[in-house]
Amino acid sequence: MFPYRLTWSYGVGMAALPMPAFRGRTRERLALDRLLARVRGGESAVLVLRGDAGIGKTALLHYLARQAAGYRVARIAGVESEMELPFAGLHQLCAPMLDHIDALPGPQRDALRVTLGLAAGNTPDRFLVSLATLSLLSEVANERPLLCLVDDAQWLDLATAEVLAFVARRLLAESIALVLAIREPAEDRLRGLPR
Repeated sequence: MFPYRLTWSYGVGMAALPMPAFRGRTRERLALDRLLARVRGGESAVLVLRGDAGIGKTALLHYLARQAAGYRVARIAGVESEMELPFAGLHQLCAPMLDHIDALPGPQRDALRVTLGLAAGNTPDRFLVSLATLSLLSEVANERPLLCLVDDAQWLDLATAEVLAFVARRLLAESIALVLAIREPAEDRLRGLPR
């Protein structure tokens, strides 16, 4: 066994590495295809993939990324060594989208800039940071549908997990899909979200 963890990343302008054909999981793949179709049609969608280590959650995220033609894909992964760093996961998610930050209302823009270390200031209110994240994702999704994939959500820092749960509960018709994979057993930071 290698002592290193390999991660794959897909994003705008990045070539996706070819993956072997997916075998089985027909029901799950159909559900993910329907999710993408709904979001292409202008709805939002949230889904939490739960299961034991090695069960294929990451493979399903890879499948979803490959099926997301015409989407902007944002992919992050929780990192166990960064769990104590507030907003480390949020930085992974938002950093590639910061070209849209000026479109946010002033208080949200300022809160997100301080949170991500782009500006000095007092620690912003968590509600304002959550609202700013929702607004930023919505701005990005105005150009084309947005697919946010979060792998190893059990290792997200608590602040990021709370922001993503806030965003997930408020998505309505923003052409955004938020899909999170979390290992069981794990602390249930995503309680109440569709599984």
